[in-house]
Amino acid sequence: MDNSIRPAPQGGTDDAGKFRQYWHVLLERRWLIVFVVVTCLAAGFIYAFRATPIYEAGARLQIDPESAGVLAIREGITINSKDQEYLQTQYRNLQSRTLIEKVIQKLKLDEDPRYKESTDRNEALNRDIIVEPIRLTRIVLVKARHPVPTRARDIANTLLDLFLADNQDQKSFRALSGLRLLKQEQNTQEKELLAAIQALQDYRAQHGAVSLDQDVNVVYSGYRQAKEAYEVQRIRSEGLLRLADEAQRWKAAGKDIADFPEVAKDALVSQFKSSLGNSMSLFSSITNRYGPKHQEYQARASAVASDRLKLEAEALRAFNSMQAAVDLEKANLEGARAKALEAEKEVTKLNELKVAYDVLLQKKARAEAMFNVIIAKTKEYDLGSKDVLQNMRIVDQADVPAKPVKPNKPLVIVGSLAGGIVFALALAFFVNFLDDSVKSQEDVEAYLGLPFLGYIPNIKSTSVVERDLQAHRHPTSGAAEGFRTLRASVSLARNAERLRNIGVSSTIPSEGKSLVASNFAIVTAQTGLKTLLVDADLRRPSVHKAFQIQGPIGLSAYLSERVNSLDEIVHATEVPNLDVVCCGSTPSNPSELISSKRMLQFLEEASTRYDRVILDCPPVSAVADPLVVGAMCDGLIFVTKFNKIRREHARRSVQRITDAGIHVVGLVLNDIDFEGRDSYYYSYHYYQNRYYASHYRTRPGSGSSSDTGKMAKPTEKKG
Repeated sequence: MDNSIRPAPQGGTDDAGKFRQYWHVLLERRWLIVFVVVTCLAAGFIYAFRATPIYEAGARLQIDPESAGVLAIREGITINSKDQEYLQTQYRNLQSRTLIEKVIQKLKLDEDPRYKESTDRNEALNRDIIVEPIRLTRIVLVKARHPVPTRARDIANTLLDLFLADNQDQKSFRALSGLRLLKQEQNTQEKELLAAIQALQDYRAQHGAVSLDQDVNVVYSGYRQAKEAYEVQRIRSEGLLRLADEAQRWKAAGKDIADFPEVAKDALVSQFKSSLGNSMSLFSSITNRYGPKHQEYQARASAVASDRLKLEAEALRAFNSMQAAVDLEKANLEGARAKALEAEKEVTKLNELKVAYDVLLQKKARAEAMFNVIIAKTKEYDLGSKDVLQNMRIVDQADVPAKPVKPNKPLVIVGSLAGGIVFALALAFFVNFLDDSVKSQEDVEAYLGLPFLGYIPNIKSTSVVERDLQAHRHPTSGAAEGFRTLRASVSLARNAERLRNIGVSSTIPSEGKSLVASNFAIVTAQTGLKTLLVDADLRRPSVHKAFQIQGPIGLSAYLSERVNSLDEIVHATEVPNLDVVCCGSTPSNPSELISSKRMLQFLEEASTRYDRVILDCPPVSAVADPLVVGAMCDGLIFVTKFNKIRREHARRSVQRITDAGIHVVGLVLNDIDFEGRDSYYYSYHYYQNRYYASHYRTRPGSGSSSDTGKMAKPTEKKG
């Protein structure tokens, strides 16, 4: 069997499973949630009924567009703002430090108890002023809060009065300042315009032109003509050059010049070629009749030679004429190129003059346009500065408030309740997130990677005897049923037939390993198997307390060879088929005794006499003894107390066991209160236990747990 720690499963649960998990968290942390909610609600009640009442007085201010009087003629020069930006600016100005300071001085608020002790009175008063625009209107509510109703009214009204007065003064000041600036700008622009006109005139006089537009047209026209003539001559020259090159290659190849296509087109060449053809035809007709010495033969041959010489002379003449035409075209091309370059220089020079001319012309036009604008605006400001209009007005003055607005008791109480619930839930889930203790079968299988053997319910009794002998004294209890479930799980485990020696251990002390070992031994013996329970914890033994056996003779005596026979340390119990071996006196060297050969001999001899040997071992994290004993056993049952051991701590303990090569049969989750504090987590076990309890009560002849009777004093087996 693979005992390595398996990783947590990657798959998630369905929505219903998640909801149940959340519900379990709420039930588990219910008292924390109740405490937080009650605390927040109590704080809300205390604040609502003990806080100083605050009164609120409000006035209405209407802010119209700046479109009347001087503001209209100033559009585009100083304001030119979007409407919303203008409104937002006025809202901020209503809470400016300068305006707040004026209100404090006028109302003497520096002597008011509410602001007297404040280090920053402006900020303190600003917190009591609320500017609240009314949506889709130009009206804004200006509210002031104060414990004294009349003082709240005075603050709101004084704030608006001072704001309107400042706004009017600023408009008048801006109008007069704007007029002065415009007159100064008018003088400046007039000087710039005169300077631009003079510069343009000087430039024209310098270059002897009233206007460059006509010169540009003439020069550009000549440039275009020269360019076109050059292109025509270039195409012509390139054609003749190609023809001359072909003629030279024809001649170099040894071909007859008269046969060159361009030479053959010449009229005289064509005529002489025809004459030569006729002479050759007549000469051919007499060669069959006369010999070379005949007069007629010689005459015809002489005529052919004469025509051939004439043809060659004319062909050479046509060829040379073609070469002369090429040279002439080259000269013409150079002349056309020179004219085009000259025209291009004139265009470039004229463009340079035109650029400077256009710059001066545009500068003059801009100066003239700006001067005209300044003249018009100066006249408007001169007229408008005499009629400055206010675009804001108070719609409603603030009245003395009748009722306080703070604290809003219903809202505070409801808010504290809602906030308490939200905070309590968040805190509960946060605490649950931090809680990583082992609490369920899912934790065992996912985080520890161990087979799950069962749950052991909480046993209410504090008596060691009642707890460790629960399966015998109270066989109808839920705990006894849990031990029987453990027995069934072990019997169904892989290679269960080989599990003769089984150790029981835990991570730390007080997790109930001795309780599980004792009761597991009892339920195993109840099946008819001859069972031996051994107290292998030589440091803090407890089996002798449960079975009420006292004596110095026990496992430690056997291991230290003070006792040679197993019969001398075995004690019979009232439970049929169950014997126990106690620790006896605690030795000074428990680790050495547990690791000795005598321990192996003890297990071998016990295995031959009993069907199953169950050893109560020390905790894994405390000492190394359980690793030694577990290595000698066929398997180890690991016990974990519900909601006590952190997953990582338990995982490391299990890892130590598996690293030692010990076969872990599985894990038992102990001490779960199905009917009390843990019922929310394992409610289905609660109904299961009720079902089995009712079954035992209705069995014929079965009695209650109190009728079972007490265990008789055990007798000691004699060797």
